[in-house]
Amino acid sequence: MQKFTAAVTALSAVAIAAAACTLAFVRNKPETGTPYQAVALMNGQMFFGQLEDSNREYVTLRDVFYIQGRQNPETRAVTSVLVKRGGEAHAPDRMLINRQQVLLIEPVKTDSQIAKLIAEQNAAH
Repeated sequence: MQKFTAAVTALSAVAIAAAACTLAFVRNKPETGTPYQAVALMNGQMFFGQLEDSNREYVTLRDVFYIQGRQNPETRAVTSVLVKRGGEAHAPDRMLINRQQVLLIEPVKTDSQIAKLIAEQNAAH
């Protein structure tokens, strides 16, 4: 009877461990409730996009945007511009980011200035 109880306990432990692993890998995107997320990296860079596979060694960010400062040569005034990745020479369609480099992930609210700028740029293309 003790062997049976030990076997059932061992099988139960294996089943619970398997279920926990499955749940960890099935949920690929953090529940932010918004279509876009802000991803801050350890080096200070910030990207905005649609996060996938956030529970893996590398997180995937699609439809990626970043803010770039541009200086007017005449007035020397600096303005911030939202730039969509993909126009670079290597034409990336996504970013794969080492999870250890991610400082934080935040939702981009649909009524925020960033979300409005993203919608404008996506509508223009």
